[in-house]
Amino acid sequence: MAGKGQGPAIGIDLGTTYSCVAVWQHERIEIIANDQGNRTTPSYVAFTDTERLTGDAAKNQVAANASNTIFGMV
Repeated sequence: MAGKGQGPAIGIDLGTTYSCVAVWQHERIEIIANDQGNRTTPSYVAFTDTERLTGDAAKNQVAANASNTIFGMV
């Protein structure tokens, strides 16, 4: 186990509109890109009969599946 103040640290920002993850390592911050290469991800979750969608995939289908999509939680 790393001693006090050593090793990477991870920060997670769960925002009401967008979320992101960053890591502090080697004296610098790196914001982690999602699977689509974006450094922020829409804070959306949606459910269909066959799958659970998150981020851009959930946001892109909100008009067709609004009753099963969660976003804008305050």
